[in-house]
Amino acid sequence: MFEIIEGGVTAPRGFLAATTAAGIKYQNRNDMAMIYSECDAYAAGTYTTNRVKAAPVLWDREITSQKGIGRCVVINSGIANACTGQEGYSYCSETAKEAAKSLQISEDAVLVASTGVIGMQLPIDRICTGIQSMAPELKGTREAANAAARAIMTTDTKEKEVAVTFMVGDHKVTIGGMCKGSGMIHPNMCTMLSFVTTDLAISKELLQEALSADVSDTYNMISVDGDTSTNDTVILLANGMAGNPEITTKDEGYAAFCEALHYINETLAKKMAADGEGATALFTAKVIHAATKEQAKVLAKSVICSNLTKAAIFGHDANWGRILCAMGYSGADFDPEKVDLFFESKAGSIQLIQNGVALPYSEEEATKILSEPDVTTIADIKEGNEEAQAWGCDLTYDYVKINADYRS
Repeated sequence: MFEIIEGGVTAPRGFLAATTAAGIKYQNRNDMAMIYSECDAYAAGTYTTNRVKAAPVLWDREITSQKGIGRCVVINSGIANACTGQEGYSYCSETAKEAAKSLQISEDAVLVASTGVIGMQLPIDRICTGIQSMAPELKGTREAANAAARAIMTTDTKEKEVAVTFMVGDHKVTIGGMCKGSGMIHPNMCTMLSFVTTDLAISKELLQEALSADVSDTYNMISVDGDTSTNDTVILLANGMAGNPEITTKDEGYAAFCEALHYINETLAKKMAADGEGATALFTAKVIHAATKEQAKVLAKSVICSNLTKAAIFGHDANWGRILCAMGYSGADFDPEKVDLFFESKAGSIQLIQNGVALPYSEEEATKILSEPDVTTIADIKEGNEEAQAWGCDLTYDYVKINADYRS
């Protein structure tokens, strides 16, 4: 069991954060953030599946797959440092050198992350100046964590943070996280940057295994617009300052960690889906009584990725045919004549079809249910005991407006 607390990346012991206004793209707002561990932390990471990978992805992937030690993460918003060639990659090295110098740590313990416009080169002089400004301002306060979550935003409308505590034996362990993501979001990672910190003592191997396993049921189950980004990154740092005996086997402590980590990742993933560009509603698709987990995941993903379904959610229209259609072209095998389909929200629950056939229902009641900011569709396919959820958002006029002038 875990307890939800107020906090972000500075909630665990030994983690500090700072921000600055470097003027990379945005004016009159903080656009750089730094996360710092007071001691060596094991670093795990998962990254975009897009063949076009941004320079920071290549840099971080090498660090987390090799030495796997992280002391600092430097993050900028505004420019993605993607499709920037060797020059862009060299800026990752220069960023690490400046952070190492400013913090008196090893260069290969510095991770970097960028989000924003693709194809532009970073103003490395401003990046370095920003690092110099942030290093002496690092703090472990709640305010520092929240400022960092706001500094990494691009088209996001709100900061995204979460923190929990749980027990490993007699030791209280904390996990905190922040992320950004609003557009170019699609299963198998998205234009999302997610940073999770914990004071748990755990082996590097189990840290990476826990993260890799959980990503498939959290970040990989969201979609906003069907575009898989060049910059997707999830970094997990564990510095061991909780003082528990290091977890080296899949014991009760490991299980408790995985449960808490799943809550952190799922919460951050849902916050990104709910804040999709122009979105007015979080849209959840839940498939139950599936024969296999994979079958349920494929069906649920197909529903939340359907533009027609997303448009119907925006219009508060119970057009269930679009949902069944999306399930039908998902590639997963199921019997449509067994499907029961429901909509639910805080306003109530309504069944629309039974065994693949429409039921009489009140359109007025359905519209009321679909007018809430958090709407779920449940598909019971009656084939087994597995289930899965996927999260997306409605498709609105504002999505087009935001992306039509993103570079201007």
